[in-house]
Amino acid sequence: MNIAVFVSGRGSNLRAIVNSGILAGKVFVKVVVSDKISCPAFEFARSKNIDTLTVSGKNTPDTVTYDELAAILNENGIHLVVLAGFLKLIPAEFIRKLNCKIINIHPALLPSYGGKGMYGMNVHNAVFSSGDKMSGPTVHYVNEQYDEGAIIANLPVDISNAKSPDEIASLVLEKEHILLPEVIYDFYLNWIDGN
Repeated sequence: MNIAVFVSGRGSNLRAIVNSGILAGKVFVKVVVSDKISCPAFEFARSKNIDTLTVSGKNTPDTVTYDELAAILNENGIHLVVLAGFLKLIPAEFIRKLNCKIINIHPALLPSYGGKGMYGMNVHNAVFSSGDKMSGPTVHYVNEQYDEGAIIANLPVDISNAKSPDEIASLVLEKEHILLPEVIYDFYLNWIDGN
C-alpha cells in the first residue's frame, strides 16, 4: 500500500512510520509533503530516498498547488494520505479531488483540545493548565474543519504525574509513535481485503 505523509516540522511520526516493524514490506511512503520548502523531515525523507514536495496556495517555482498535488497523488497510486504534524488546514477542494482517504494524528483526546490554533505545545499547555489527568493522541479522518473528522482511534495516557507541558508532550508523543503505525496497519489490512 502506498501512502503520502504530510509534515511541517522534524517528522518524528514520519520516522515512526518508516521504521515501524508492522508496516515493513507492506506500507510504502512514496512522498513526503510539507508546507515548508525546508524542514527537518525532508532531510530524513531524502536519506531514505523518498520523494519530497512542498505545497502552497500560490504557484511558485519551488512549490505545487493543492490542485497539482491532488493530481500527482492520484496519478501515483497513493492509497492513503497521513497528516503527521502538518499544521495547515487542508482545502475542501483538495479533499474532494483526492481518490483516497486522509487521516490526521492530533496530540490530544479529541474532541477536547481540537480546532484552529490547537496544535503542538498549544495543546499541551492547555491540557496542563486544565489539570486533566489523562491525555493522549487521537487519529481521525480529515474533513473541512480542524480536528472535526470522525475519530478512528485514540490512546489515552496517564499524565497525572506530569510536572510541565513538556512532560505531557513527551508522554503523548511516545504514544503517537505507537498509535499511528497501528492505525495505518489497519488501513493496510482493509486495503488488502479490498484487492
